[in-house]
Amino acid sequence: MVARRETVCVTGASGFIGSWLVMRLLERGYFVRATVREPGNLKKVQHLLDLPNAKTQLTLWKADLSDEGSYDDAVNGCDGIFHVATPMDFESKDPENEVIKPTVNGVLGIMKACVKTKTVRRVIFTSSAGTINVEEHQKNVYDEQNWSDLEFIISKKMTGWMYFLSKTLAEKAAWDYAKENGIDFISIIPTLVIGPFITTSMPPSLITGLSPITRNEAHYSIIRQGQYVHLDDLCNAHIFLYEQAAAKGRYVCSSHDATILTISKILRQKYPEYNVPSTFEGVDENLKSVVFSSRKLIEMGFNFKYSLEDMYVESIETCRRKGFLPVSENKGPTSDDSEHKT
Repeated sequence: MVARRETVCVTGASGFIGSWLVMRLLERGYFVRATVREPGNLKKVQHLLDLPNAKTQLTLWKADLSDEGSYDDAVNGCDGIFHVATPMDFESKDPENEVIKPTVNGVLGIMKACVKTKTVRRVIFTSSAGTINVEEHQKNVYDEQNWSDLEFIISKKMTGWMYFLSKTLAEKAAWDYAKENGIDFISIIPTLVIGPFITTSMPPSLITGLSPITRNEAHYSIIRQGQYVHLDDLCNAHIFLYEQAAAKGRYVCSSHDATILTISKILRQKYPEYNVPSTFEGVDENLKSVVFSSRKLIEMGFNFKYSLEDMYVESIETCRRKGFLPVSENKGPTSDDSEHKT
């Protein structure tokens, strides 16, 4: 439990990571100000209002990354900020105005609100693996010292490029602003987040993570040499770093690395009815994993609880329950030519 009943603000509170983080903070006794774009839209916020302790410890606040100053009221008087909100539109037709500007200006708007109120003791920023390893030639191991190659991202324009660019620019801008204004700022860098969820829509990271099931081939490149973290581990790491006085700087939060072949093997064994491909173009058994080292986080005292299998089973079961994946009784064959089936 926290030493006193602190008030914290969670941005992007209705989303995949934000809603689970709100749930865990409420459990620990925090008063939570949850920012959402439409607090009156029950379709989008009911899952927050239904959380245990929400009636006494949760308030909803209207804010939008694109609207300058809209976070001022929610941040005013808070002890801490968890900035999770970020546009996740991989198909945007106007990346500059729909993804990049809101991400960069949004984090700076929140930091400015922190300077105004003077009560915020720490800001936890949810960054992305896309700030670390998006470059032409993959290293064997990545850690907090690495940054993605912006020129490569802009020239290659791979799936999700605008997200990788926006998160890298936003984190760098936030670090500069934090140093100039004396803000205690920590960034947590999750890899692909997999796990159960309480949102009403399909989380973008699961569109990527479950792409071998849905045959969304545009996302195969992201998990070709993938790294993973369970949603619950990630949210607990946010709170852990907020509460650890000695925490400082960037923290990679990743518990597992695996190639797309390893993922497809788990899926074929657990869910043969989906006929998940066993081979992928340009991928063979010799492909090595790329490691994201969470050594800094672990040495601070954090423990990961979940296995790769836990992540996938829990996310698939949630998707089936919510109707995002079909539930088939057909335990079909897992033939090697299954990648040709639709």
